[in-house]
Amino acid sequence: MRRDPLWRAVALLGVSKRRAAGAVLLGVLALGSAIALAAVSAWLIARASQMPPVLTLSVATVAVRFFGISRGVLRYLERLASHTIALSGMSTLRTRIYESLSVGRLESVASLRRGDLLARVGADVDSVGDVVVRGLFPSAVAAVLAVASTVLVGALHPGAALALAACLVLAGVVAPWFAAVGARTTEVDGSAARSDMAALAQEIVDDASVLTVSGHLDERLASLHTADQRLAASTDRGARTSGAASALGTFAVGAAVLGALLLAVPAVAAGTLAPVALAVVVLTPLAAFEAVQALPAAAIQISRSRQAAIRVLALLDSAGTPSALQAASAPETDPGGTVEHHPSEGHLVASGLVCGWPDRAPVVSGLDLEVRPGRAVAIVGPSGTGKTTVLMTLAGLLPPVAGELVLDGCDVGTLPRPTVAATVVLTTEDAHVFDTSVLENLRVARGSTTEDEAAAALALAGLEAWFTALPDGLHTQLGPDARTVSGGERRRLLVARALCSAAPLLLVDEPAEHLDPTTADTLVTDLLALRDRPDARGLIIATHRLSALRTVDEVIFFETGGILARGTHDALLETCTAYREAVEAEATPELVEAPPTPVQHPTTT
Repeated sequence: MRRDPLWRAVALLGVSKRRAAGAVLLGVLALGSAIALAAVSAWLIARASQMPPVLTLSVATVAVRFFGISRGVLRYLERLASHTIALSGMSTLRTRIYESLSVGRLESVASLRRGDLLARVGADVDSVGDVVVRGLFPSAVAAVLAVASTVLVGALHPGAALALAACLVLAGVVAPWFAAVGARTTEVDGSAARSDMAALAQEIVDDASVLTVSGHLDERLASLHTADQRLAASTDRGARTSGAASALGTFAVGAAVLGALLLAVPAVAAGTLAPVALAVVVLTPLAAFEAVQALPAAAIQISRSRQAAIRVLALLDSAGTPSALQAASAPETDPGGTVEHHPSEGHLVASGLVCGWPDRAPVVSGLDLEVRPGRAVAIVGPSGTGKTTVLMTLAGLLPPVAGELVLDGCDVGTLPRPTVAATVVLTTEDAHVFDTSVLENLRVARGSTTEDEAAAALALAGLEAWFTALPDGLHTQLGPDARTVSGGERRRLLVARALCSAAPLLLVDEPAEHLDPTTADTLVTDLLALRDRPDARGLIIATHRLSALRTVDEVIFFETGGILARGTHDALLETCTAYREAVEAEATPELVEAPPTPVQHPTTT
């Protein structure tokens, strides 16, 4: 039987049992102080009404003060401990997700919309962590205090204790069950709606200008509105049972107090229960229900967290969680105990390769390709012919549909992900630029990149004048996803990041996009010159720009569904009419991007 996904996810939080037990103990002591405060206060008021000697009440007076103060202090300590555990667990789970994805199969991630991926590693991980504070700990505290309250009342009047126990079951078991039923309906229907909302909102924010120009913005806004309506409808469907759960909890409190009165008053009249104890028996249940009244909300949180756990584990399982986490947590070592390095020749060979996305029709078939340091191959063709899909397959991010893909004599599918990533680096046109400095963005490719190496990479990418004009040079902050730079500058920054990598093979997707013809040709030419350096690299460039491809070793010209022609640039000019027409079309004057401008930063005081 497959383990409950929620408990699998909670196990990945890495919660210490000792710390969890400490947080539960603090919660029991905090609410226990509240119950003790209610019981002692009831006894004190009832006993004071009999006007005994003052010293008779002194212990109870001190106890009231003690429990009143300790309740607040212990409650603060419990919150501090439980939230520390939860936040630490969220950090651990996110780290494990990133480690797993970095060494596992990435085709599942590549097929996700950015907003959906952010929702899984963001809100869903938070929801899994919230179950500790809002679900598991309150349930454990309520269970302990329900037993303790029943024992306390039972010591004074067994009948009242039975009535209290029955009402606690009603408020602590039946009411949460109703709440869980409503939450299950809401979460199953609303989880997909929230995911769609996150993905659509991210797309609208990131690509508002593109969607406006293409005329799809209104369509996306309408889809976002529909997703919001679906979420609201699912919430409304679950509100009825949630309301019933709340009503049951309130009814249980009243029933416990009324039951205590009906059972304890005759006992006082019969002389089997002291009049002062009557106040304790009647008023103690009011405090006892403080713990169980949190259980309907805990049941809702558990249902919500379970749905979030399903989504998080689906991401981990598709990436190959067990082996991935093991590889991420323990580097390979040789018998001597030192880290084993795997130098790569960077020889990549594709034979009869069929490329496509999972569960979709292949976009390219029968691709034969060879690249190694010192060799450059260009993949060209109209948009939508599968150039990016081919690059992602060659980089090991998508599994081949068919055919062979061999790196240094080994099938890419059998190699650990870090080995492939250290040998083949892919820069896509939509790669993320982080909200940090220019230097730290380049260090994404190699953390040991020095400032001199970063400056050299930027110069090679055609950004020397740009970054020297920045107010803080390499330490200038770029803003979220490089919103403060132009599209061409962003593209060249991504190329510079790839150049900082030590990988012997570079795969670059559309490096010349958003650049004027002269700058574009210069950038592609400079990239091709990398194969002539002492530390020669192999290059595969997917590009629309054809004029600068005269020196590549081979050009593969794609059309929809496959390869139209292949050969050198000069050979294709003579033998392929479509290629020759595409080259001639580049000579047509067109609007180009304005010259690069420095990042503008507001003046601060």
